[in-house]
Parts: sequence; C-alpha cells; structure tokens
Amino acid sequence: MVSASTSTPGATTQASTKPKAVASGDKHIWGIFIALCIISVIELYSASSREVASSSIGVMGPILRHLAMLSAGIGLTWFFSRRHYSFFAYFTVVFSIASVAAMVYVMFWGQYINGARRSMSLLGFGIYPAEMIKISAVLLVALVMSLNQNPKGVGITRKGMMICAAILAVFCLLLVKQGLTNTLLLFAITYSMMIIGGVKFTHLLALTGTFVIGGIAFVGFLYFTEAREIPADAEQRIEMEGQKTAESRLGTWMARISRHSADSVPKWEIEPRGVNRQEILSYMAQAHGGVYGVGFGNSREASRLPLAFSDYIYAIVVEELGLVGGVLVLVLYLWLLGRAAGIASRCNITYPALIVMGMAVMIAFQALFHMGIVTGVFPVSGQPLPLISKGGTSIIITCIAFGIMLSVSRTATRHGNRTSETREEQEALPEQLRDENRMQL
Repeated sequence: MVSASTSTPGATTQASTKPKAVASGDKHIWGIFIALCIISVIELYSASSREVASSSIGVMGPILRHLAMLSAGIGLTWFFSRRHYSFFAYFTVVFSIASVAAMVYVMFWGQYINGARRSMSLLGFGIYPAEMIKISAVLLVALVMSLNQNPKGVGITRKGMMICAAILAVFCLLLVKQGLTNTLLLFAITYSMMIIGGVKFTHLLALTGTFVIGGIAFVGFLYFTEAREIPADAEQRIEMEGQKTAESRLGTWMARISRHSADSVPKWEIEPRGVNRQEILSYMAQAHGGVYGVGFGNSREASRLPLAFSDYIYAIVVEELGLVGGVLVLVLYLWLLGRAAGIASRCNITYPALIVMGMAVMIAFQALFHMGIVTGVFPVSGQPLPLISKGGTSIIITCIAFGIMLSVSRTATRHGNRTSETREEQEALPEQLRDENRMQL
C-alpha cells in the first residue's frame, strides 16, 4: 500500500507498514455469527420456561440477561475484528496467564457446581475458567507452532512439538478434575491443529503413546486413592446434592460410561428417573420434533428438561425446528469450519492461518461434542452449544473467537498479492512470526 504526502508538491511517496485490509471481514463468517445469535435468542426464550417457573426473576428475566450478554459479546466481536492479527501474539500471553491463574484459583477456592469446583465470582458475575483455558490453549499452540516452524519443510521442530505437548499436559491437568469431556475436547482441538500444521505422524504417534500411558497412570491413581469402590448411585447423589461428596469425579465418569455402553433397552422404553432424567427427556424432545418440528415456542419438554437452556438446548432446537432445523444448525458450524479453512489456505503467513483454523476447530468441535451428547452418541456430560446455550463465559469466549477469525479474514494477505503486500504484512509482525505459510490445506 502506498500513501502520498500532500505537504509539498514534490513530496515523495512513502510505503505504509499497515497492510491492506478488507473493510469488515469475511461476510460468510459474519452471516454465520448473526444466524447463531438469532437462533440463540429464539431458542433460549423457549428453553427458559423451567428456570422461570422455579424462581422469581420474571418471564423476561432470562432472555433479558441473555440479550445483555449477547450485546457485550457482539461488542467484543467487533472490537477484536478491528485489530490487526499481530495484536493477538501479545494478547495470547496476557490472556493465558489470566486463564491459568483463574483456573488455579477455582481448583482450590471455586464454587461447587454439579460435584466439582467450576466457577468463581468477579464483580457479581460468574466466571468459568474452563472456557478460558480452551481458547488460551488454541492461541498458545498457534503461537508456539508459528515460532518453531521447520526450516526444511512443512511442520514444526522437535522443540516446538515438546512445548506444545507440555502446554497440552498442563492444561489437561487443570481441566480433568472439572470434567472429562472438556479434557477430551482440548485433546481433539490441539491434535487437529498439529495435524493441520503438518506435524510428523511419528511425532504424533509418540505423543499419543505418552499421553495414553500418563492417562492410565492418572486414572489408576484416582481409583486406588479416592474411589476403590464406586457406589452405583454416586452420579445421582452428586447431581442431586450439587456439592462435593466422598467420591471423586472418577465415580461419575465410570457410572456414565457404564450406563451408556451397557444399556441394551431401547431408549423409548426407558422410564425417566433421577439418574437418567436429562438424557431420556432430551430424546423425548427430539422425537416429538419429528422432521419439521412443532414450531417456535411450542416445545413440550422445555418445562421438564433440566438444563434445557444450556447443556441440552440442542434437544429444544430439534423439538421446535425438527430434523431439518437440527441439520441446519449443524451445517452452520461445519460451514464455519470450511470457511476458516479457505481463509487459512490463502494466508501467506503461518501465524494467521493457524489462529483462524484453531478458532474454527474449537467452536465446531465443541458444537459436535454437544450434539453428540444430546443425541446419545457420547455419554452424558455438560457441554454448551457455542453461542446458542445460555452462559456468560461461553458466549464471551465464542464471540472473541469469532472476532479473531474476522480479524484474520480482514487483515491477512491473500495469495496472488505476494510482492509488496506480503512485505508490508511481514513488517507489521514480530520478526519471529514472519515465516511463510507452508501448511497443507
């Protein structure tokens, strides 16, 4: 980009260090973001009937709170979308330190929710650091992989691989006591980024073996020190009491996996009871929706299904919009993933390609985990549907991720303009992050 000085008629042109940017970011990503926000408002209003009935907050209380949180999230999306993507290299360090500090605090002094310390209060707002840890992991892994590119080809150096493995191990140890699902989700996200970044198969295989051995050792330690005998009703008592019990989370994991794998009775013949009430009522909601759904606001199960507004909101989406609406929501997340891959493939620099793919993988995988749990593919667990489920921290983190993707789509150089614009883009980055994009997309 060239800017002419107007101070004197004979002024010379000077090269700007700011690369050319698209006005507002990728229109497809904006469209997906707006569509998810609209679906969120409509479906959360339907899914909040149980919450309204059990408290004195009023009929409009939940939706007004959700609208306020969405408004804050939209503001953050716009703010981050207006930054040049080089800003996120510095943001990563600060945000990751804050996330780890919050997570450590919650591990020792956090509030108990469903049998584990999960949240903390700050200025009257509940904060779930597990959501912060996920995006911190994506940002850190992208930064480390960008700083440790293999000079002889695609992929990263052995040192970079070891640093990524250390980040993954530390973050998994922080997450695992809160829930196994978040830990597995973090594995899926990080491994996907490594595969996209061109990490050697032998390195991934060695890393997988190390984590499998470590995981077996960790589960064995929990079993022999905290849960030698797992009562059959451990999960039910944890969920009903909502506080710490004598059993560790291992008891809950084993009960859920056992029930999911050993149940040979057809789902429609199982009576809803304390231990399986959520999953059975969610299946009933989806069956009631049929192919085309019962229409907005006509959900029958929203008033009975626990956590219909968060961990099971996809069941309400399918009930009201049917199979067609459920598939449409799935397509939105997959479309986001595909669009991010297209943007990454056209980036000339590795760093923006990695962060745009990392954000899309994080959102899409979390959505797939939520849908898999609600539809019975995976054992029962708590996982919000990005941008649709109620939840302040989850909405804020998802909106930040959208803002980062929009920033990359707006400011990253495209293939085809690789002479002057690539040079200008590199000048806007720290020297260590200027490696050419060699990812296999």
